Amino acid sequence: MILNKETAKKTAELLLQIKAIKLEPQQPFTWASGWKSPIYCDNRIILSYPVIRNYVRENFAKQIEEKYGKPDVIAAVATGAIGIGMLVAEYLSLPFAYVRPEPKGHGRQNQIEGNLEEGQTVVVIEDLISTGNSSLNAVKALKEAGANVKGMFAIFTYGFDTAVENFKNQEIELHTLSDYENLIETAQKTNYINIKEAGVLRKWREDPANWKS
Repeated sequence: MILNKETAKKTAELLLQIKAIKLEPQQPFTWASGWKSPIYCDNRIILSYPVIRNYVRENFAKQIEEKYGKPDVIAAVATGAIGIGMLVAEYLSLPFAYVRPEPKGHGRQNQIEGNLEEGQTVVVIEDLISTGNSSLNAVKALKEAGANVKGMFAIFTYGFDTAVENFKNQEIELHTLSDYENLIETAQKTNYINIKEAGVLRKWREDPANWKS
């Protein structure tokens, strides 16, 4: 869910500006899953741009407080969201933890790194939502550790139907600074893409697993 339309458009504009999101309808990317895609997103690039990372940090913090008040802990999904999650926790003067995809195979075999006490309220930070499976795996680990997960905030989501269904089934609220539709609108308005390319991008999202350029 988008909580602020203006923030969604501005975030999309900034992500395109620093090429954290690239749109190439004519020369599609190949994802690790094997999908062909006219879009590629790597939000970790945000950390290299102080003004933009501060914008993301401050808008995350503002929206978290507006929606939930101050939680006890900010937790990030490893590895992509660790940097921005830590910045949000610092801005809010809150403890920080992060969640691995699975427990370590050595030492204390932690899946959650950082101090987390049973019953504490947690807001989870993610950088990107595709299917939502890895994000919800982190939520599951936090709940199993006794955390009260209030919701998740991500920088961007593709808005796949499967992700919407996954979050609904797990009864987890997802809020994002921007999303696919705001991205396409902004890219078209700023002449980053034309009408035909916008159509290609919208068509891809309908069935990304079987899309062909």
